[in-house]
Amino acid sequence: MRRILVIGSAGQLGSEIVPELRTRYGKENVVTSDIKIPTHENAINSTPFVQLDILNKEALSKCISDFNIDTIFNMASILSASGEKSPLKAWDVNLNGLINVLEVSKENNIDSIIWPSSIAAFGPTTPQTNTPNETILSPTTMYGITKVTGELLAKYYYKNYSLDTRSMRLPGIISSKTYPEGGTTDYAVEIFYGAIREKEYTSFLDENTILPMMYVDDCIKCMIDLLEADPKKLRRRVYNVTSMSFSVGELAAEIKKHIPDFKIKFKPDFRQEIANSWPKTIDDSFAREDWGWNPHYDLEMMTKDMIEKLSKRL
Repeated sequence: MRRILVIGSAGQLGSEIVPELRTRYGKENVVTSDIKIPTHENAINSTPFVQLDILNKEALSKCISDFNIDTIFNMASILSASGEKSPLKAWDVNLNGLINVLEVSKENNIDSIIWPSSIAAFGPTTPQTNTPNETILSPTTMYGITKVTGELLAKYYYKNYSLDTRSMRLPGIISSKTYPEGGTTDYAVEIFYGAIREKEYTSFLDENTILPMMYVDDCIKCMIDLLEADPKKLRRRVYNVTSMSFSVGELAAEIKKHIPDFKIKFKPDFRQEIANSWPKTIDDSFAREDWGWNPHYDLEMMTKDMIEKLSKRL
């Protein structure tokens, strides 16, 4: 039975994956940690919980030792839009934090590390259609720079220290449980809140902007499936993964099928330039071949489920 530490457990992905991990491995075998004490509904029952700053290497090492941790999910991250407002903070948390995780994992003989990368690792010179797994990585955001560097670090520690690092380049994640936290794909969550509460939404991306997306249920499945994948079948440390791609206008049209009087306006801001530098569609054939990645949700299914769940909450 694994002993898992989830770093950044109070964030969007962390708070979503903890319940599933505890269902699979037992509540006492999944330790949650975050720099802030969790308060939102998804993290109320977070025990065992350790308040932990990923930049504090000694505290991180002590936590691993105290709880006999053998598996780490590193979810601590400053996202793309927030990273452009605070680039040095993004560098510090995303990279120095990752190095701390890799170093203490090496020192404590950790079995596996799951660390999400992102489509932000790509850039304007990357092929934007059917983007391959091995391609040009030349991002224009600090978030993207930290993801490319993080991928290289993960590969380095695997090659030189046999540390089992596993990473997936996540697209935009859509979730009904937690409000978005500073990402460029946040519109795809905010739009549902606007549609349900006010029957209107003003998008910070233009109508025709197409980006790869994934429903959070598929995202959780993706991370756990990669963790449990046979190491002999993994041909690389970093995998493209995706589920669906759609434009802002296409998502709005799908929402209108459920909320006919929904209206949308478009007022692009600085995030439009970031979105323009990212791929429209992703080739994730390596993930499908190596460890059987197979998402369940499409645009229609995701929209229906989001509206049903958010309507009950709001």
